[in-house]
Amino acid sequence: MAGLTGGDPSLLRRINSAVVLHALRGADSASLTEITRSTGLSRPTVEGVVDGLMGASLVVEVPAEGGTARRQGRPARRFRFRAEAGHLLGLEIGSHRVAAVVSDLDGRVIGAGQKPVDVTASADERIDRLRAAIADVLRRTGVSRDSLRAVGAGSPGIVEADGTVRLGTALPGWTGLALGDRLRRSFACPVFVENDANAAAVAEHWKGSARDCDDVVFVLAGLSPGAGSLIGGRLHRGFGGAAGEIGALHLLGREVTPETLLSTTDEPLPPLDEQAVTEVFAHAREGDVRAAAAVERYIQRLVHDVAALVLALDPELVVIGGWAAGLDGVLEPLRQELARYCLRSPRVTLSLLGEAAVSTGALRLALDHVEAELFAVESTVTARR
Repeated sequence: MAGLTGGDPSLLRRINSAVVLHALRGADSASLTEITRSTGLSRPTVEGVVDGLMGASLVVEVPAEGGTARRQGRPARRFRFRAEAGHLLGLEIGSHRVAAVVSDLDGRVIGAGQKPVDVTASADERIDRLRAAIADVLRRTGVSRDSLRAVGAGSPGIVEADGTVRLGTALPGWTGLALGDRLRRSFACPVFVENDANAAAVAEHWKGSARDCDDVVFVLAGLSPGAGSLIGGRLHRGFGGAAGEIGALHLLGREVTPETLLSTTDEPLPPLDEQAVTEVFAHAREGDVRAAAAVERYIQRLVHDVAALVLALDPELVVIGGWAAGLDGVLEPLRQELARYCLRSPRVTLSLLGEAAVSTGALRLALDHVEAELFAVESTVTARR
C-alpha cells in the first residue's frame, strides 16, 4: 500500500482510510504504532488518516485506564472504531408477520420486533404494518432514522436488482410491486431487497448452521417452498433471479401442490394459509392418522424438490428452515431420499436461526453495503452482479 505513487490522490486517501478503519474494526483498540505495523502505512499517514476518521466520527480515542499514567508515564494513545456511529436495519416481509431488526455498524443486534399481518392483507396494508414495526423498534432502541446507513429487506418472490418483485404469488398484490421504491420513500439511506430464501441462506452462512460452509442450499419450507444457494461463498441468484424456486416443481406433476398434499380432507388448504399448515403438523405430532399421512406426503414432495437442487449444485450442506424446521422427523427422510437419488449426499441440518433467518439475512445485506463503502471489502456473499 505504501508503494503506491501518483494517480488520484483522493483515491489513495480513500484506500488508506479504508485500510486503517478495517484494522481498527478488527481490534478492540489499537495504538498508532500497532496500526502502522498492521497496515504497512507510514506513521505520518496513519496519524493523518486517524485524525480524519475522528473528524468523521468513525473513530474515537480510548481513555487511558486509571492509574496507568502514574505507573508507566504517559501511555500511548489508543483508538477504536465507533460501531455506534451508525445503524443498520433488516426487514422481513411474510404472509403472517412482518419483522424488523436493528444493529450497529458491526452487525451487533440492539433491538428487534415484529407485528402480525393478515394473510389476505393487500400490499399497501402489509407495507403499512411493516412501517409500524420499523417505527416501533426504532423508538424502543432510541435509534433515529438519520443514523441509518443502509436497510435490507427479505421478501417472497422473484426480486429484481432494483427491488421490484417480478413474480410473487405468495402474497396478495405482490407481483409487479415496486417494493424497493416503496421502501426507499421511508429512508434517506440505500435500501436493498432480496428474495426471502436467499436472505435466509446468507444469514445461516453468517450466523447460523452454515458458518463453516461455502457451498450451501437453504430450504425455506412452506406452502410455496423456496431455496437459496451459496456457491463458493457467494449467493447464486441465477440470470433472472429465479434460482431456487423449487415451489414451481409441482407444475411438473398432477395434483401435487403443497395445499393438496397437506390436506386432511377432500379440499386443498387455502393457498396462502401457513397457519393451517402449522395446525396439520401439530395434529400429526399428536397422533392424528390423517394429519400424519398428509405430513408424510409433503415431506416426500419436499425431499424430491431438494434432491433436484442437490443434483444440480452438489452442495456440502443443506439447511432446512421455515416452519418445517420444527419437525423432528424431517431430517432423516431427507437424508435417506438424498442418498437414494444423489451421487453424493450432502450433510443435512436444521436452521439455527429459526424465524429470525430472513431478517438476519436482510441485515447482512445492509452490512455488506456498509463494509463495501467503509472498509473496501472486494467481495461479499450478497453482491449483485
